[in-house]
Amino acid sequence: MRSLSAAARRRVCVVGVLVGLALSGCASGPSPASGPVPPPVGGGLDYQLGGAYDPPAGVDIVVRDSTDEPAAGLYSVCYLNGFQTQPADSQRILEDSPELILTAGGGPVRDENWPDELLFDTGNAGKRTALAALLLPLLTNCATSGFDAVEIDNLDSYTRSAGLLTAEDNVAFARILVAAAHDEGLAIGQKNAADLAEPLAELFDFAVAEECDRWQECGLYRAAYGDRVLAIEYTDDLRVDFAAVCAVPDRPRSMILRDRDLVVTGAPGYVYQRC
Repeated sequence: MRSLSAAARRRVCVVGVLVGLALSGCASGPSPASGPVPPPVGGGLDYQLGGAYDPPAGVDIVVRDSTDEPAAGLYSVCYLNGFQTQPADSQRILEDSPELILTAGGGPVRDENWPDELLFDTGNAGKRTALAALLLPLLTNCATSGFDAVEIDNLDSYTRSAGLLTAEDNVAFARILVAAAHDEGLAIGQKNAADLAEPLAELFDFAVAEECDRWQECGLYRAAYGDRVLAIEYTDDLRVDFAAVCAVPDRPRSMILRDRDLVVTGAPGYVYQRC
């Protein structure tokens, strides 16, 4: 879950990525039709990264952290932090595998909005291979736990790397993760990074878009992924009221409003609304 500064939201040039993907053929791995099954189109969505609970009536798709169990009988998406450390793992990875952490000025590069998260160094093939060895067991765990799909967070970490990483670096690592997810029978979703949606729609199976209405990016996801977009807006930073968001004719079909902390039902501050 991201709450980005204005600087971090700034558009980046992706012409090189577009050309590179066009030349290399970005459709590596089986298509959803022949392999992993993407989320049901227009299915009711719930986003439960703050803890698992019984979903509201009408929900078909549930996103939960990889440490939780999938929602029984519902299409379940497993959340993994693929391009930055999880806060609980940051110190351990920094001590055990410091070469995998992006550094600058003698220290690790941190996400300015989530300073307990350290950026992974995707800057060369060797680093990406080592990172894959760290993360692929987590993908396997998502599959063996019974999840149907996975979303990989922080694809856009290069925008927070002070120029040390490029979009191409992260796309190259994303290719490894997509192939691994497909090998496990999991569909995989592009998380945020709207500017990369068009070239990556042939690689990923669906998109997970946080605050696409707030930042007026929903059209980028829809143009690339059609109806295969899961969209989440947050109560603390709406562009317009949620009823107006839902009234937009070409909005993503699976769209919800949640509280920023994604607390469980019954907890103070819990909000869940669905278009």
